[in-house]
Amino acid sequence: MSVLIIAPGLKSEWWASELSRHDPDLEVCIWPDIGDPNAVEYALAWKPPPGALATFTNLKVVFSLGAGVDHLLTDPNFPTRVVVSRVVDPYLTAGMREYVLLHVLRAHKNQPALDQQQRDHIWDDRAHELRQADEQTIGILGLGELGHNCAVALAALGFDVAGWSRTAKDIAGITCFDDRGGLDAILGRSRILVCLLPLTPETEGILNADLFSKLPKGAHLINAARGGHLVEENLIPALESGRLAHATLDVFRSEPLPDAHPFWDHPQITVTPHNASITDPRSVARQIVDGMACSARGEAVPNTVDVKLGY
Repeated sequence: MSVLIIAPGLKSEWWASELSRHDPDLEVCIWPDIGDPNAVEYALAWKPPPGALATFTNLKVVFSLGAGVDHLLTDPNFPTRVVVSRVVDPYLTAGMREYVLLHVLRAHKNQPALDQQQRDHIWDDRAHELRQADEQTIGILGLGELGHNCAVALAALGFDVAGWSRTAKDIAGITCFDDRGGLDAILGRSRILVCLLPLTPETEGILNADLFSKLPKGAHLINAARGGHLVEENLIPALESGRLAHATLDVFRSEPLPDAHPFWDHPQITVTPHNASITDPRSVARQIVDGMACSARGEAVPNTVDVKLGY
């Protein structure tokens, strides 16, 4: 049995070391040095080259080294016969919670406008509007592991939080919406909108001009999910018309963000380098080793996803 790490740019040697620390008997190979492809039964993957995983005919389980699995399922040749398991990492969850809290608080205190006033050497009292936390309405698109955790943390700070998900949720202290009618309802009340949705055919391009038009005028947008959620050409017009006040983006359709991209220098856009939340091998390797052991015993692998739904 061989374990393949196919995660370009994700410190594969570190992952290999952590796996071996938990199970010294594992035979670990790192793409593209794979040895015998017929021996590969398990793979740890992040944005593998298209078609690569389909070449391993004895592959049983793919462990996604991130909260989402869209980077796997967008491959038209992805072997849908295999089990796909997503990581559930307390550090990943904590990192996203910290990122969302940071940028919601920046929006709540109107810090982007104050930063611009500092650069302009002038204070404008119109940017100093006082709004208490319980008067600030926050909407979270996506109430999975990350969205749920962020919603609860924001509610604990006193914010008026609502969430939207494909299926109905019941979370104490959170106003929950679902289905398309529910989406319009949450948009109409969200002065700060946070996107934490999985990327699926249904959510591709969901952050678009039509959605922006349903938000309160001057709303803030935070996208820490996937770049494919945003129709990029709709964003700057929404900002310059005043429909949106500011956008914070951690993810982009092309990563890293191209040097000439207009998002870099727009005064109403904050960009971060897809670092909102990063999977830590030290906390996840044990989970993956245990998942492989479950598979070897013929038991269900934890945290599997529905390949047809994409999450």
